[in-house]
Amino acid sequence: MRSGFLPEPENEAYLPEGYRAGSAENRAYVSSAAGLLRAMETGAICEAPAVMCDSGDYSLRVELGGAVGIIRREEVSLTGVGEEVKNIAVITRVGRAVCFVVQHVDMTVTPPVAYLSRREAQRMCMRNYISDLIPGDIIPAKVTHLERFGAFVDIGCGIISLLPVDAISVSRISHPKERLPVSSRIHVVVKSKDGMGRLCVTHRELCGTWEENAAMFSPGQTVAGIVRSVESYGIFVELTPNLTGLAEPHDDVTVGGSAAVYIKNIVPERMKVKLAVVGAYRGELLRDVSPPRYFIDTETVRHIDCWRYSPECCERVIETVF
Repeated sequence: MRSGFLPEPENEAYLPEGYRAGSAENRAYVSSAAGLLRAMETGAICEAPAVMCDSGDYSLRVELGGAVGIIRREEVSLTGVGEEVKNIAVITRVGRAVCFVVQHVDMTVTPPVAYLSRREAQRMCMRNYISDLIPGDIIPAKVTHLERFGAFVDIGCGIISLLPVDAISVSRISHPKERLPVSSRIHVVVKSKDGMGRLCVTHRELCGTWEENAAMFSPGQTVAGIVRSVESYGIFVELTPNLTGLAEPHDDVTVGGSAAVYIKNIVPERMKVKLAVVGAYRGELLRDVSPPRYFIDTETVRHIDCWRYSPECCERVIETVF
């Protein structure tokens, strides 16, 4: 695996929504009219919760200190040329943190009214950050919602990218909810970019190679796993998101259920972990959905060119080339 460094976004301005709300700098901007004026002068991207959608013009009300925050409907989201912001795009922001730049503060009324633009913050993010990303870049992301075919993730200022279900981990899952809760903060790798600049991302490359995952286990151990597939010749049991072993057929196991398995052997040359089921549990969870464990230091390594999952000693090659 070759790796490199990608500079952090300037002042971390283009992080996913929800990341900057608690920072001292952001609080200083949104806690008073004077702070909002400073944000307007500097062009800073700020963040605060959207608390209401007006029924008449579908503008968003944003909770600010010392001022009323308004994001007009046309300023809620970045759209293509000729496209209008859909009502659902406005409604679904209520109750969530939204990023914005301050366009104008009307100090002639009490309390002052600050007119904000999420669209402009997203435009800045696209121009100054996302447009420069290339395949292999490692970036922070936040899971916004889930579908059977994948997870949608915020890759900066509310701009959404697709993380396909088969790119979440090497071990196969039927639905992203089995791996990633909504609102979880993760890292992803840029996989591709289309002609319109939209990104598709992947995640499994951060969760370790076969050898890195297998090194956590030894023959003779009994460990907890999740049944991922039941076949006539055996049962596939997930030990980690990037490591699955094969057990001999066993009664009463169900796909998605938990199991205690005895590790009989680990064979790197064939990427095999041989197991024996010693207990199956339908109604008990032996392992909750937890934050993913990364085998790459995402704080320092910002780019990978190639990731090889399979061991060098294995004839079968499984790798991702960016």
